[in-house]
Amino acid sequence: MKDLHSHILFGIDDGCNSIDEAINLLKESKKQGIDEIILTPHYIENSKFNCNNTEKKALFEKLKSKLAEENIDIKIYLGNEIFFTDNFLDLLEKDEICTLNNSKYILFEFPMGPIYNNTSEIISLLISNGYIPILAHPERYSRFQEHPEIAEEYLRMGVHLQGNFTSLFGKYGKTSLKTLKYLLKKHYISFLGSDVHHQVNYSEKKLRKKLLKITKDAAYVENLLVNNFDKVINNEEIGILR
Repeated sequence: MKDLHSHILFGIDDGCNSIDEAINLLKESKKQGIDEIILTPHYIENSKFNCNNTEKKALFEKLKSKLAEENIDIKIYLGNEIFFTDNFLDLLEKDEICTLNNSKYILFEFPMGPIYNNTSEIISLLISNGYIPILAHPERYSRFQEHPEIAEEYLRMGVHLQGNFTSLFGKYGKTSLKTLKYLLKKHYISFLGSDVHHQVNYSEKKLRKKLLKITKDAAYVENLLVNNFDKVINNEEIGILR
């Protein structure tokens, strides 16, 4: 199993505070069935969560070295979870934010409340410049909870959706659970991630069983947990339901 979304890179957002906490979280992730994981610290303009790529890469290499020292067999990659902005392209050019493993895939999140009026235009600009947007945890946003069918609009634009698998275990409440189930049944979700910050609270075996029960599609589950992740890491195209 592979994890597209985590807050394990230490000391730069609301995730792990220290390298020791990060190592312990990676150890526990490995025990629960994670073999590869992308570290996606928050990037929020005009906030304290705005670590640039130079600093991120230095912390990433430090963590990677520590994993090798402790002989922990888990692969890590670097990315960002970027709070939605009309400055995506400027931030990329200035080396402030990074895509997932230097691929064309870029992970972003919406505000939890109302979504910006110019959202479609900004997403279209990203796509026209060669990037493939991935929207983090749609099941947590009020707009998707109230009207989950709007996911189709984003799919038609070319946006992939990444659900938090902890939503399936009730972490974000019944409404998030119901919304993610709807999106999974429709095969609208391309990836699942932990969005882990401080505590690992999942199990690969339980997750697979739950996903098979919801989707009735073993091949789709394998894409969610392994194959689509690999395509991101290798910068390959993923088919999207439009």
